[in-house]
Amino acid sequence: MSHINIEIKARCESPDIVRRVLQTREATFKGNDHQIDTYFNVPRGRLKLREGTIELSLIYYDREDQVGPKKSVVSLYQPVLNPALKEILTKSLGVLVVVEKRREIYFIGNVKFHIDTVERLGTFVEIEAIDADGTIGQPALQVQCEEYMRLLEIRPEDLINHSYSDMILPP
Repeated sequence: MSHINIEIKARCESPDIVRRVLQTREATFKGNDHQIDTYFNVPRGRLKLREGTIELSLIYYDREDQVGPKKSVVSLYQPVLNPALKEILTKSLGVLVVVEKRREIYFIGNVKFHIDTVERLGTFVEIEAIDADGTIGQPALQVQCEEYMRLLEIRPEDLINHSYSDMILPP
């Protein structure tokens, strides 16, 4: 089933500031996750298999590569851990790139926050305002995302318009 997010990704020079703001807002800490995201070759959007200690998902998403809050249409499947799935995807589509990261996961209501330390790239913060069942709407998600950007002191020059996979791929 698909849902929409309004999301941002930004370089994060001060993860402690992000943690403090999330704590003062009584965010729920879901844990630290070691994730390996394998991106596959697809004609449109992005398809990745996320293998983590907390999150395990096959994720397809399509979004514009733009700076600032952007709409992402996400389809998510949570499989049982089975190496056959990765083998089938690899053989049929080919691997585009692999991204390895450490991720801290937090929630405030429908908004998910990540503090990511990505191999070869550095530290980032992500905000995902999620409308899982279609009841919130894009305008409200946009407002949530922008409000948390202000609270987390995310500067416009820190915003990233691409996925980690694009940042790792050679130019």
